[in-house]
Amino acid sequence: MKIKEIYELAVQKGIENDPRSQEKVLKLLEKEKEYFEELKEDEKTEFDRDRLFNPYGDTRVLYGDPDRKVKRVLSGIDMETGEVLLAERLAARGKPVDLIISHHPEGKAMAALYQVMKVQEDVLASFGVPINVAEGIMASRISEVKRGLVSLNHNRAVDAAQLLDIPLMCTHTVADNLVHKYMQNMIDREKPETLADLVKAIKKIPEYAAAVHHNAGPTIVLGSEKRRAGKIMVDMTGGTSGSEDAYAKLAVAGVGTLVVMHIGEKHRKEAEKNHINVIIAGHMASDSLGMNLLLDELARRGVEVVTCSGLIRYERKE
Repeated sequence: MKIKEIYELAVQKGIENDPRSQEKVLKLLEKEKEYFEELKEDEKTEFDRDRLFNPYGDTRVLYGDPDRKVKRVLSGIDMETGEVLLAERLAARGKPVDLIISHHPEGKAMAALYQVMKVQEDVLASFGVPINVAEGIMASRISEVKRGLVSLNHNRAVDAAQLLDIPLMCTHTVADNLVHKYMQNMIDREKPETLADLVKAIKKIPEYAAAVHHNAGPTIVLGSEKRRAGKIMVDMTGGTSGSEDAYAKLAVAGVGTLVVMHIGEKHRKEAEKNHINVIIAGHMASDSLGMNLLLDELARRGVEVVTCSGLIRYERKE
């Protein structure tokens, strides 16, 4: 495969598994194209043209010739300067890496992380929060995250990849969409009655079963094993943690339990205040599941996959 084919496949899988309908995502892309056409010529030179076909600002090819052929990829959760150097060492030992695939964004993709948070508005709406309320409570949080990204040194890993001439890309929300849909479908199918049943169902998934042995498996952080789960919402996509104000709205909408990758203390307290059970499925395990579903697509096309940086590799043959 060529780098551009891997990139296009990742975007395609992200759209197919987006919590929003494909029709809605494609409509957003059409609006992006209309916006681009209305720009002045000097403004068009500053426009990131990937936005015309890729709705995920945190998924990008960060360095490398798009037409370069890829036989082996090195992939992990956080692929930073150390992992770029690891790729070089693998080449010195006879295992050249044609492309580094990071899950968490780097470079300009990290700077654009806030853009994908609007996905959370539609996730909230799908569980009964009016869309105008969802947009209202997310607006200030998106602005907060955008401000926080400004001070970061985004390009360190990209600079290292460029110096060593090792192509680098990241697949953040596209992989998060995959794990989000996979988990929600599993839970809707299994219909666990209690939190204990829910944890048991999650542990059947190989990535989470492996994480248990790393002391990073599914954990009940609000509620108890015998407590009934009620309506279960998976919250695993949309860039980063959403608004603390969402929990009150979700409680009114009838959500009883949240399954998340991680949760901050302020968010946990708001969930507790609103009597919402919370299960932390596990950050690395969840990210691994999403990445594995994507990496399996590459493996089926003949690309060798080597993993590191916390990625729990499990290949699904089907």
